[in-house]
Amino acid sequence: MTATLSPETTVGQMVRQRPARSRVFETFKIDYCCGGKLSLAEACDKAQVDPRQVIEQLRLADQRQDATQGAYTDADAMGLSELADHSEQTHHVYLRSELPRLDQMTHKVASVHGDAEPRLHQLRQTFEALRDELTSHMLKEERILFPMIRQIERSQALPAFHCGSLANPVAQMEHEHDVAGNALEQFRALTDDYAAPDWACNTYRAMLDGLATLEADLHQHIHKENNVLFPRAMEREQALAGKDGG
Repeated sequence: MTATLSPETTVGQMVRQRPARSRVFETFKIDYCCGGKLSLAEACDKAQVDPRQVIEQLRLADQRQDATQGAYTDADAMGLSELADHSEQTHHVYLRSELPRLDQMTHKVASVHGDAEPRLHQLRQTFEALRDELTSHMLKEERILFPMIRQIERSQALPAFHCGSLANPVAQMEHEHDVAGNALEQFRALTDDYAAPDWACNTYRAMLDGLATLEADLHQHIHKENNVLFPRAMEREQALAGKDGG
């Protein structure tokens, strides 16, 4: 059952039933955790924002979440450059927005609740390692591998790359994808499949929702690159090599 979007509903109840709404409250600097018992009207008055505007943004957030559930991009229908652009403009943009938010949340939740649930400290350490890995990983793709793939697509002859061939940077990116996948497995193990304990505050619940969303996005991100973009780019490179050799 979805929490009613009315000024009388408490912000805590709204986030508890749809944790993704926490992003809207954060945008308006509304405290949905310690201040979760306040009604939306009271919370908006305290934050000096119009509750009608907040309700509209909450409704849009709900609609976006509903629309994206089960919606997947047909990566195989894209060209190489188009798919590289998609990876940057969709998944990299998402990570650069979401990682700082989750960074703050995992730090806060581990600091406040780590004594009650010691695994939160390990979760925090795992997240920090993944954050650093992904930040470096995205730069390597954007500055090295993706420009090579775009060049491969538009070239009629085999380009000469400083690293030899696509196989070398692709192997490195796939290895880093494996590292990210292992971190996601640890997230699930450390949170009992993102299940919030009964005593969890709304920040705790929003953190779990954010980590689950991160996992879903990374699964799609890695799939598009490992299973579509990288193999097709290497096939194109091999075709150009055969053309030159012939």
